Amino acid sequence: MSLPYTLLIDPLAADDATSATAGTFREIDASAPALRVGELSTQRGDGIFETIAVVDGHVQESEPHLARLVRSAEICDLPVPNLRQWRAAIAFAREQVPVEGELAMKLVLSRGVEHGPAPTAWLSVNAASDSTDARTKGIRVVTLDRGYDHGVAERAPWLLLGAKTLSYAVNMAALREAHRRGADDTIFVTSDGYVMEGPTSSVIARIDGVFVTPKPSGSILAGTTQASLFEHIREHDFPVAERDITVEELRRADAVWLVSSVRLAAPVVELDGAPLALDAEANAAFTRYLQSPRD
Repeated sequence: MSLPYTLLIDPLAADDATSATAGTFREIDASAPALRVGELSTQRGDGIFETIAVVDGHVQESEPHLARLVRSAEICDLPVPNLRQWRAAIAFAREQVPVEGELAMKLVLSRGVEHGPAPTAWLSVNAASDSTDARTKGIRVVTLDRGYDHGVAERAPWLLLGAKTLSYAVNMAALREAHRRGADDTIFVTSDGYVMEGPTSSVIARIDGVFVTPKPSGSILAGTTQASLFEHIREHDFPVAERDITVEELRRADAVWLVSSVRLAAPVVELDGAPLALDAEANAAFTRYLQSPRD
């Protein structure tokens, strides 16, 4: 089957444990009209999504992504996904797409059509962008103020900062600003000087020999790739920690990576114009692990 590949999904209730799943999703031509004009995902970004890497036919760690899809739905007051149905759709799509190379599988759940059918869901698979240079040569990064202080999520949970929503306008604007500044990517920081995350990635830094990532909170999206990589690092007897990281600590780190499901681990070689060391040995080990089959 050629790419892009798309399934339109008729969502089952989360507690439906008996209905057959096979008839609840169907292939559609990715170039054909599929969404209604009143669809809230396109009108308001009112929905959630996950992007899962598919490497040589293997869907990488789908369960952590599905768990995060559920958490996002709960945060956004969306109908909770029926995981049995989504697992079936993922398995079906995997059998239809190429078994060689790197692909990106996106799962989308929208609130649906205003005053109409709800919710709306689909799955699409596309060829992943070539991230070879980012993984091997590294990326230049600038820090950008997210406009919030460190405790905003606890005071204002309606900002949905811990959910992976379709509303990505700010994230994309931040990347454009990074490009205007001559960088490849950005790291969001709080107005009171703490590290958050990238627009599409989690931050890992090695500081004084310890691999650290910002402490999970309502302000930061829980990173599936970061969590997997930390488990791998622990298995090799290196210390890891989840804690608050100041911008000044980040600038003096031994090494920094932005990690995500499809680009994998991209070492930061320049931060706000200052060079950072690239640990070639650790970087190669991270890439080997993240490209290996992971359930």
